[in-house]
Amino acid sequence: MPQSLTIRRPDDWHLHLRDGAMLAGVLPASRDFARAIVMPNLVPPVVTAKDARAYRDRILAALPEGQAFEPLMTLYLTETTDPDDLAAAAAEGLIAAVKLYPAGATTNSASGVRDMEAVTPVLERMAAIGLPLCIHGEVTDPAIDIFDREAVFIDRVLDPLRARLPELRIVLEHVTTAQGIDYIRSAPANLAGSLTVHHLILNRNHMLVGGIRPHFYCLPIVKRETHRLALREAATSGDARFFLGTDSAPHARDAKETACGCAGVFTAPVALGWLAQVFEEEGALDRLEAFASLNGPAFYRRTPNAGRIRLERSETPVESAAAVATGAGPVVVFDPGRPLHWRVAGREE
Repeated sequence: MPQSLTIRRPDDWHLHLRDGAMLAGVLPASRDFARAIVMPNLVPPVVTAKDARAYRDRILAALPEGQAFEPLMTLYLTETTDPDDLAAAAAEGLIAAVKLYPAGATTNSASGVRDMEAVTPVLERMAAIGLPLCIHGEVTDPAIDIFDREAVFIDRVLDPLRARLPELRIVLEHVTTAQGIDYIRSAPANLAGSLTVHHLILNRNHMLVGGIRPHFYCLPIVKRETHRLALREAATSGDARFFLGTDSAPHARDAKETACGCAGVFTAPVALGWLAQVFEEEGALDRLEAFASLNGPAFYRRTPNAGRIRLERSETPVESAAAVATGAGPVVVFDPGRPLHWRVAGREE
């Protein structure tokens, strides 16, 4: 059994950093990643090039000294998004993607899309310039069971969208179902899927059996064990269409442990350790680098990082902080309740 592993420095292709005191508190937790696609669902959301520039400046200003990290900015797609503003931001290199939130699907998504026809001109422009669309793939129809919303989204929204604009480059983010995995594999081109660490580890029993565990509650919600196993098989298969997007989503403890708790799992501080453990359990440590460090840059048409990161395995369980202190309150770190044996032992940036 390998006791250490050195890979190219990875990227996080789906990250929430929030803003203000929370941003300052959680940004150091992403120090293992060279780059990250930063989600735009602030309040108010990041909807214009001006917004993205200002948010990027705030992130860079909050970086601790010595932390090498490049925020890859995104715009929040709305029904009033200006295609010219978006295209100019892309040409400048200011944004790396645009994010589609169905209105009401997740945290701070009230400004999201209700009518796909209304955003067609923007999507057509994106297809023409090769700018990726990152999708939170769930319908918000109250008649659809929450555990079925991803599969229904694929049928009702994603498949018609791809039929209409096959040249549009799409990332179905935080895939949670076997249907999502199968759909991505069936696509001839221009479709990829990001996978989170926590969806590779948790099923819905972990969240619900024996008492509700609010720090496992996320959107898309964790699913049946059959889906979790399908995600693990895809992540560890070597298939270049799948890559890491942690969807690490910090909320203060009191916003999680309440009668109506926020959705989100904060994995950033331990993401790579748990990811290595998943790949070890699947006998696929030789494929970890592709999933964490190579497949994402290939889809986003970026060069892999030159730096390296070293992971080490210890028979003694790794101890990690139970929470990260921020000016917005403590944020509980992901802990699935079993021993972690992998940790980041060194970085070459």
